Amino acid sequence: MSLGSIFPSTRKQVEQLEPYSPGKPIWEVQREWGLERVVKLASNENPLGPSPKAVEAIMQQLAELHRYPDSSGGELKRAIALHYQLQEQQVMIGNGADELITLLSEAYLEDGDEVLVPSPSFTEYAFGGKLMGAKIVEIPLDPRFNYNLDRMASAVTDRTKIIYLCSPHNPTGSYIPRSSLDSFIQKLPSHVILVLDGAYSHYATAGDYSNGLDWVRRNKSVVVLQTFSKIYGLAGLRIGFALSVEPIIAAMHRVKEPFNVNTLAQKAAVAALTDEEHVQRSLAVNEEGRRYLYAAFEAKGLPYTPSMSNFILVEFGEIAYRVYQHLLKQGIIVRYGGTWGLTGHLRVSVGSELENRLFVEALDKVLSQLG
Repeated sequence: MSLGSIFPSTRKQVEQLEPYSPGKPIWEVQREWGLERVVKLASNENPLGPSPKAVEAIMQQLAELHRYPDSSGGELKRAIALHYQLQEQQVMIGNGADELITLLSEAYLEDGDEVLVPSPSFTEYAFGGKLMGAKIVEIPLDPRFNYNLDRMASAVTDRTKIIYLCSPHNPTGSYIPRSSLDSFIQKLPSHVILVLDGAYSHYATAGDYSNGLDWVRRNKSVVVLQTFSKIYGLAGLRIGFALSVEPIIAAMHRVKEPFNVNTLAQKAAVAALTDEEHVQRSLAVNEEGRRYLYAAFEAKGLPYTPSMSNFILVEFGEIAYRVYQHLLKQGIIVRYGGTWGLTGHLRVSVGSELENRLFVEALDKVLSQLG
């Protein structure tokens, strides 16, 4: 008798789900290869660390950890609303953007609905849809990793409920120009919710970039996702937020768990929003690092995708996985593109000046070894 026959069966939707696969943690690489120093350039984290103001706010709150968090997140929602010039009722905070994707799925998706997702892209978009029994419709990027919005618009049907766009796009770093985004949104029927994931929006420097908030202010069914994990350096606290029209935010609130965002995360996020010095330093380090890595890849003849984010997608062809493995042995963690079906690519986060240099030096050794 098999174990499956003596235990309750799972929902059919659960059988289709695959757990998220994060990049290797530092401790695992240290233990696996017996290394003391490991440079992690795999998860698009802020090399400067967390906002100093956020750290100070956490320290001041430690003596109050016996109290439950503010379930409504009122202080933080008011701070976010003020920062983005919206109403408090248009803001929802969550345990990372991942939770917000799940909550939106739980609030709106039914069995047989359709969710349009770019391919490749962040795997949690499809996860939320599959969880609720929705059909996932993948719309491939073009050969230069730009969105084909005309193709996406033509894929919309009466069953389409949610469309996900990520700009700047993960894992490629490309972005959607404002004119293209505006034209696309104007074509969408009223039964469709457009989710604009702006996790990396702070890093975008293109003059025609748009984070989509104008459409929220114009009362369109658009949800803008943002995170404190990247530019603010609070990835370890898991806190993100959604900005949208009041009815959508209200629906998401109806399905959320109480106390979903812990006290330290809320206090740190409020403080981080005011830390403009940390934001500007982070942008400067990222811009300088991108230029350095671009030059290094060009010197080695390695094609890369110009990025509006804090990472760069680099093409290595058939040796990509071997380069990834050899870099691990050198104490350098990058992200193998096989996660997104990009088996010839690696995604490299922009690190500090030292981390970038150590990566390039290790890459030189690896390419030399592989011939």
